[in-house]
Amino acid sequence: MKMKTKILSLVVFLCLASVISAQEHQPQIGFSSETGAKTNFKKNKAGDNWFISLAGGGSMLIGDDNGKASFSDRLNLNPQLSFGKWFNPYTGFRIQLTGGPLVGYDADRTAPELFKQNNVFFGAHADLLLDVTNLLTPYRETRVFRLIPWIGLGYAQRFNNQSIPRTETPTLNGGILTAFRLSKRVDLNVEIQGSLLNEDFNRIYKYHLTDFIAQGTVGLTFKLGKTDFEVIEPMDYALLNDLNNQINALRSENEELNKRPKSCPDCPPVVPATIVNNYAENVVYFRLNSSKIDSNQQINIHNTAEFMKANKTPIKVIGYADKKTGSSSYNLTLSEKRARTVAKELIEKYGISSDQITIEWKGSDVQPFSENNWNRVVIMTAEK
Repeated sequence: MKMKTKILSLVVFLCLASVISAQEHQPQIGFSSETGAKTNFKKNKAGDNWFISLAGGGSMLIGDDNGKASFSDRLNLNPQLSFGKWFNPYTGFRIQLTGGPLVGYDADRTAPELFKQNNVFFGAHADLLLDVTNLLTPYRETRVFRLIPWIGLGYAQRFNNQSIPRTETPTLNGGILTAFRLSKRVDLNVEIQGSLLNEDFNRIYKYHLTDFIAQGTVGLTFKLGKTDFEVIEPMDYALLNDLNNQINALRSENEELNKRPKSCPDCPPVVPATIVNNYAENVVYFRLNSSKIDSNQQINIHNTAEFMKANKTPIKVIGYADKKTGSSSYNLTLSEKRARTVAKELIEKYGISSDQITIEWKGSDVQPFSENNWNRVVIMTAEK
């Protein structure tokens, strides 16, 4: 009987081995195996994944009579300062400040030549960043090149100039940022962007509905705090590593069994024993501090529901929590949430009557398993 139990255990563990590796788990930090859009990442801390950028380049005011001047006469040199934070590998937020000279031209003057406006402006905008490289492909912190389109809203002001009163306007901003990795904490950035302004920004009202500032810059981004992200994985790998060790031990024992002779003297016939299975027990494991049922645990709830339907039997759903995490009162509440979540799944998904289900919760004061991590469970028991 003892040998049959071991063989049955081996079968169960080999089924687990089909979906997990019998090797020590390594957290996925700084990379993902699937595209960013299909991957869940751990929430970063408040001080992690910040950045600050310093850049400079050229700008040009587009609108009204500016197109009548030469390209070189319209070009300006502008600095940029940006700071922001990445919330995950593909979405981020930043504030960008820019300004400097911004020349404009007006042909509606008595003089034959164009009238030049020597403007000085300041602009600021808040932007949402989308790293499409990490979104559409597997995330790699060491990736050399990333493409980051963005869109934002802001404010711009042109200061007093040549007796022309100052103007201010809201802005709609957009652009494309490219990042080239130089080191763990430094990127080289090349960016093009544009800002839509009110028509009266340069105090010239003609045939354009808006004024527009185009900019192209090159700069450096410096990363602050933690720079990478960690993938959220669906299981407690301390538990899986322990199971893997047991799998390997059973494999070794099975290899020893295979060395024994394949034939033996004839034995008297054995009368088959009738086994009445009137007891069922299934376990649903949960992640740390979670009452959400992982998809790979649904099979245990399904099997319990089928047993209940076939045997018309009531069931106890008992929630637990591990004792090394959280206070006793917190764990009692957490174990109640886990038990009620499983009961709700049986009722709403599998059509089990609530009259057949008794819900209990033990918190962390009762530990059904000697291994601490195993006690983040709901145990479903039923008797015919």
